Amino acid sequence: MGESSRLVAEGDFEELKNRLKLIFEADAEQYQNDYALRRYLKAFKTVDLAFQQFLKTNKWRKEYGVESLTEDNEVIRCHLESKKAMVLKHRDLEGRPVIYIPAKFHNVNDRDIDQLTKFIVFCLEQACKKCFEEVADNLCIIFDLNNFGLSSMDYQMIKNLIWLLTRHYPERLGVCVVYNAPAIFQGCWSVIKGW
Repeated sequence: MGESSRLVAEGDFEELKNRLKLIFEADAEQYQNDYALRRYLKAFKTVDLAFQQFLKTNKWRKEYGVESLTEDNEVIRCHLESKKAMVLKHRDLEGRPVIYIPAKFHNVNDRDIDQLTKFIVFCLEQACKKCFEEVADNLCIIFDLNNFGLSSMDYQMIKNLIWLLTRHYPERLGVCVVYNAPAIFQGCWSVIKGW
């Protein structure tokens, strides 16, 4: 069973599953598997909070148009070509899908935050689809800071990523690796680590 699926009381899991049963039967598009329900319970601690957030996430997915964020989407295609981030073919040593983000291709002064956030959602979706949930139901994100400069540091993008992971992809981040961090990144990290 995936790491995030552990440590959830069976009674709470069954109660959440029963509450969502009518929703799943009425609208098959809202269905989520048992691993997802366990992740929501682990992240939000109570059945009520997990249920509420689950409904909010499903509403967000429809309103945000998550299903339309494909390689055929012009915004996604543009970001894929820029190589700002990619889901790697290979997994990390724990079997997690890897999202690789080379910071050198990012410039905070030359981006549209809404389009970039859509691309982040696309990458999260692609990586989540590659999870073998019975083994590892979370992801590895690698920030490669080789050739990093202050123009590469995008606080709003990091905030958006954190918000997405905590609200709509709970318990999906298994590990985040910051690689090749230069000394200049220490100042940036002192701001980020408080979030």
